[in-house]
Amino acid sequence: MNKTALRALLRERRALIAPESHGFSRPSGQGRRAPGLSQHQVDQLLHRTFGTYHRLESGNYPNPPAALLRDVARLFGLNEQEWVSLNRYALLQDPPGPLHPSSGKEIPGVWQEAVDSITHMAYVTDASWELLAHNEPFEAMFPDRQVPTNTMRWMLLDHDGREQLTDWRDSWAPMVLPQLRAALVARPDDEILRGIEKEVLADPELAHLYDIDGALIHPDGHERPLRHALHGLGWVSICAAQPMTAPGSRLFILIYHPGTTRKHARAPMLRAV
Repeated sequence: MNKTALRALLRERRALIAPESHGFSRPSGQGRRAPGLSQHQVDQLLHRTFGTYHRLESGNYPNPPAALLRDVARLFGLNEQEWVSLNRYALLQDPPGPLHPSSGKEIPGVWQEAVDSITHMAYVTDASWELLAHNEPFEAMFPDRQVPTNTMRWMLLDHDGREQLTDWRDSWAPMVLPQLRAALVARPDDEILRGIEKEVLADPELAHLYDIDGALIHPDGHERPLRHALHGLGWVSICAAQPMTAPGSRLFILIYHPGTTRKHARAPMLRAV
């Protein structure tokens, strides 16, 4: 626990909330009144026993429950970055999922301009793997430039996807399915992801692979075979990152190398000198 940082974050955000906005009145007597809600008022609003919030803000609550952190974060109107900070300060770990179900569903519009500036195939998906932005090289990868609306569903369930993702049974499906499972752990109520999982479980081949637990939760740095609509058989090196304002969203850059066999040695790791 980082007590100093935790105290600073909670005090700052608590001070921004007017007690009157929650039906409390300010004392009319003399003396300095700290801005914002009192610690006792936070306990009242969260239906916690007296002193619970004081223990949290003062750093004297080891391993506070996730439900308490989430309730405090929502009362204080934290954004997703502050939600991550709260968990890191209080628990020394990232949160188990987003603060709000709607988080990860949109990104700043400038991302389209950023993706357009990339010469390799590039695209951005939201937390449900719905396509948010892509560039022309990515569009050219598909027959008739028919870009899928959901890349997870396309990789796993679309017939054309299985045709384009060569060696689909061994090089793609076992790598993608654990990402679906990991996404559902973070977003168990996501209707789109649940729908994809339902379709996966209805497919005997995929259901069998889904039952085989895998540890891969992102493809960053992987190389996989692929049939490009214009350039034919080849390999793609995958670079993956996340827009910081949208937890669960992803930026993918696919670097295409032609040929039926992998001829390019894996690039060395980059380290600061």
